[in-house]
Amino acid sequence: MSEKINIDPIAELARLNLKPAEREKLAKDLQSILAYVDQLKELNTDSVPPTSHVLPIENVFRKDKAKKTSIREAMLDHAPKRESNFFKVPKIIEGA
Repeated sequence: MSEKINIDPIAELARLNLKPAEREKLAKDLQSILAYVDQLKELNTDSVPPTSHVLPIENVFRKDKAKKTSIREAMLDHAPKRESNFFKVPKIIEGA
């Protein structure tokens, strides 16, 4: 990739306010990244299976089991005001 990259549209999309020196550095960095990607395109990957991770990771699932808990009562015990099983808070929206 020998053509010079115009970083201005990219910076605008990313809403970056770049100084001229920063524009030049980012353009060079992006150009070297794209050159490396071009090198990778030359590799033969026909025998390489698609993967999302280098290690063989599997999700471990368990059955969901509903159970009784006393957390509601414990939380409501700390409330300044409560009404039945709910926190009671002051009304903040008028005319609703």
